[in-house]
Amino acid sequence: MTEELRRLLLAWYDANARDLPWRVRPAARAAGLVADPYRVWLSEVMLQQTTVPHAAPYFLRFTERWPTVADLAAAADEEVMAAWAGLGYYARARNLLACARAVASRHAGVFPNDPAALRALPGLGDYTTAAVSAIAFGQTANVVDGNVERVMARLFAVEAPLPAGKPELKALAASLVRDDRPGDWAQALMDLGATVCRPKAPLCELCPIADHCAGLATGAPETFPRKTAKAARPHRHGVAFILTRDDQVALVRREPKGLLGGMLALPTTDWRSAPFSDAEAIAAAPAPADWRRVGEIEHVFTHFSLGLAVYRAEGEANGVIWSPRRDLSALPSVFLKAARAGLTALGL
Repeated sequence: MTEELRRLLLAWYDANARDLPWRVRPAARAAGLVADPYRVWLSEVMLQQTTVPHAAPYFLRFTERWPTVADLAAAADEEVMAAWAGLGYYARARNLLACARAVASRHAGVFPNDPAALRALPGLGDYTTAAVSAIAFGQTANVVDGNVERVMARLFAVEAPLPAGKPELKALAASLVRDDRPGDWAQALMDLGATVCRPKAPLCELCPIADHCAGLATGAPETFPRKTAKAARPHRHGVAFILTRDDQVALVRREPKGLLGGMLALPTTDWRSAPFSDAEAIAAAPAPADWRRVGEIEHVFTHFSLGLAVYRAEGEANGVIWSPRRDLSALPSVFLKAARAGLTALGL
């Protein structure tokens, strides 16, 4: 069964592979074109916690501005963090720079093809190491992302719910890996999960391996993978301050560690479980001024949701970074939301 399943899925991939800016398509790979490890690595980091349509424009901008890992390694932190704004999970951007600089300093600007050396680079976990090894270097590796987990759960009708079932799904995926075309195999599974074996309303009639799918045989493939009920996401409250000076807005740089670490941001209070009163908010403002509450925004992070009351004033302050309003689009999305809420009347 395994060899027939592999034959069917690889034939489907040869005919239906997505055209992605970082991908060497199967025909080009068969003709001898080799994937660039830098582009594979960069795409995998960007695709963590986001979608291909969202990540692709960022990838194109990054590779136009920094076409090699050495170029990225030489970039200023602030430039890279600003270019990353909107992709979220800013610790990944810090790891991105750390990895690029490690490749430049330890490996003369060339990604190592040894899995152990790859795994030792900053920010490369088991998944990214396997993806770069298989896709860029053609090495036999078990590449398991969320799409692959879903395909395995349906293909084998795995009853163990996520996240407890992840080891079983990884082992099942490993049982299908062979030395032949490991990069194409990994990408075929990813494409199948992204375009056919979708989270909701899977297109089983288009699936090349439907005849082998135990989940389809149950009559309810969309119920796999099973999932453990999630705990309610906590809700926090804070205040964001918009201090303007003519056409400029006061920003601060957040502490290097923690959520949104090292990013430019609006001045803000701590985030806590209870809302802030007007008196508490004004007492925490970055400068004395005629502060007025002008709105509130909601933002959802992975582990909690946040309500930010937005206060605005005109004035001066020490220890801030003045930024033209036209440059605020580089802010992390939570602060960009707050800035838009407070500056709508000024035409942001």
